[in-house]
Amino acid sequence: MQSLSIAATGMMAQQLNVEVISNNIANMSTSGFKRQRAEFQDLLYQNLRRVGTNSSDAGTIVPAGVQVGLGVKTAAVNRIMTQGNLDNTENKLDIAIQGRGYFRVELPSGEDAYTRAGSFQISADGQMVTADGYTLAPGINIPPEAIDVTISRDGQVQVTLQGETASQVVGQIELATFANDAGLDPLGNNLFTETTASGAPTIGIPANDGIGSVLQGFLETSNVNAVSEITTLITAQRAYEMNAKVITASDEMMSVTTNIK
Repeated sequence: MQSLSIAATGMMAQQLNVEVISNNIANMSTSGFKRQRAEFQDLLYQNLRRVGTNSSDAGTIVPAGVQVGLGVKTAAVNRIMTQGNLDNTENKLDIAIQGRGYFRVELPSGEDAYTRAGSFQISADGQMVTADGYTLAPGINIPPEAIDVTISRDGQVQVTLQGETASQVVGQIELATFANDAGLDPLGNNLFTETTASGAPTIGIPANDGIGSVLQGFLETSNVNAVSEITTLITAQRAYEMNAKVITASDEMMSVTTNIK
């Protein structure tokens, strides 16, 4: 009886669906987090009577065959890259991206990683770094005598030094864009790396050539919608229950068959 294995694939699919939803809900407060969505495909079909075959010697054609599906499989877990809300933190080193783009940071291995989480701090040597101490690329050094830091919407970083009235430029924030954002490989810690699916990054100045602008004193929040996730969770739970009922019904049918005397 195929219904047992078919329903089992449905239960496994909905189990994965619930795991994806739970990860979204767990990261509702994660800066720059992009929610994920599980997508599914039907499995192969068993042809009991193939459509389009001859049904007689006169050449009549079968208009509709008999095909039995063998279940469902996971096709992909896509990342939805819509813009999150902007939260005013009043911290001069918090930077949000409005539109396309990622901050580029240097990992200890020397490789580049990319993030939408713009919560930066100053390291012991004056470099702008992430919460994990990874340097924002290209390196921007804030002098220790700086009393104010200003970041324009196009990413120009200016500081005002103690005893001076005029500000001076100390660096330029750059953003990376990708042809396929969903193809980035998540590393955890709000970081991504490029893959062959994402394509190579294009580095540019914020607010130019279709690249998003930056906003000082703000952080981009998660784009997870609590109501939508709970609704999807209920649907997945009910689908799991219905597949479980199919297994129970199949078991009862087999039990009837084996008890025939």
